[in-house]
Amino acid sequence: MPNYTTSYSKTPKKPHYRRSNGNQLPSARRKGKRRPGAQYLHHTQGFGRHGRGRMMPRRNDSRRPYAIIAVACAALLFVASVVWYINRSVPITLNGSESSVRINSTIQQLIDDQELSYRAGDLLAVDDSVLEKRGGEAYSVVLNGEQIDNAELDTTQLTGGEELTIGDGRDVYEEHEVQATAIQPTLTLKGSGPIQYVETWGIPGRTEVWTGAVSGITADRGVVQEVQNCVVRATSVSPADGKYVALTFDEGPSSYTEQILQVLSDAGATATFFMQGDRVDANQAAVASIAASDNELGSNGQNDVDLTTLSGDDLRQQLTQGFDAIDRAADTTCALLRPPYGLFSEQNWTEAMDLVSAVVTWNIDSGDYLLPGADSVIETVMGSVGNGDIILLTDNDSCGEQTLELLPTLLSRLQDEGYQIVSLSELIKTDEELADTLDLSRTSMPADAVLPHLSLEIDEGEGESE
Repeated sequence: MPNYTTSYSKTPKKPHYRRSNGNQLPSARRKGKRRPGAQYLHHTQGFGRHGRGRMMPRRNDSRRPYAIIAVACAALLFVASVVWYINRSVPITLNGSESSVRINSTIQQLIDDQELSYRAGDLLAVDDSVLEKRGGEAYSVVLNGEQIDNAELDTTQLTGGEELTIGDGRDVYEEHEVQATAIQPTLTLKGSGPIQYVETWGIPGRTEVWTGAVSGITADRGVVQEVQNCVVRATSVSPADGKYVALTFDEGPSSYTEQILQVLSDAGATATFFMQGDRVDANQAAVASIAASDNELGSNGQNDVDLTTLSGDDLRQQLTQGFDAIDRAADTTCALLRPPYGLFSEQNWTEAMDLVSAVVTWNIDSGDYLLPGADSVIETVMGSVGNGDIILLTDNDSCGEQTLELLPTLLSRLQDEGYQIVSLSELIKTDEELADTLDLSRTSMPADAVLPHLSLEIDEGEGESE
């Protein structure tokens, strides 16, 4: 048994570790002292649950509530901005005064919000007697100059800038059956001159007889839509400035057509060539050459026939075939007509005005088709020519040699007199009134227009047609 010796002093002392330079951990006092320039590891750096595999900085959790508050404030501000934008007020003009309304409000919402009050209209029988007081429209509403039906007030939204007029409601008629009768427009030819075109298209009118579904009354309402009668204007060209004449060639194309084009080109002149449909297919190259140059194409119809002798169907066939032949050869659209012999009656107009842009004859007949000789033709033209005139020449195989002989001299003399030699469309552009009215390249019949019938009235003030 070991022999232990225990010694106690009179004043007991607390046990303590002896100082050692070996394996003893530093005391709390020594831990607080750090040597300048030395590096130390915190217990969280590389050790423990906060630092597995990487070094993590210590978080300052005291700022988190402020971040949450800032985000919440920003979200509230965004929502408030959206709500304001959706419900913002926009300016309008109401009954002539400046006002405002919530954007995208309907007209009915505006009426309700502003507590607008107006007298409703009455419900009327077909004979205008009152069936029900204030049984008509609740309001009369005009939005930007357009009358709005009361059934649309709940769906018509206001976005700002509108001009709105709201007033007493209009009277409305009872439900009724309608028996309508059309009033056909008539045609009147006014003026004189070689150019004829539709100045006013015919729009049918209408009379109605109503039978009321509630009252049982039958009432003749008379004319409920006025008829617009058709006017064909005949006129000449009056150039605003300068001196101009238009050269035109009939009955082409011929074996001389391309040579005529070259003479015109050499002289710096242009012309209008009227093609005969049954000759076009045999010489499409000449037609294509005209279309490719600065010259102009028109039609003489399909055959050399007096159009005034044809029925309506035959007339339309003659015109359509003639235009179609040119369109195929020239890859264009032709609507300009010179009828054979210059004859196109008012009856022809009523039957085919929707097919033509204009009917153009002439002021000066050169008489070259009579083969009087080049000099005679030149003197005929130069003895009669005036500013704005349309000169008739012929492009067929019979007149071809004569035409090629006279043409250089005629062009030179006209130019020496100060004339510019142009196509019909170019001539029309020199007349300020016609330039704004007439386009020879196309027809212009409105969708609601109809072909008229002849008027028995005689227009004494406007002159007679040629």
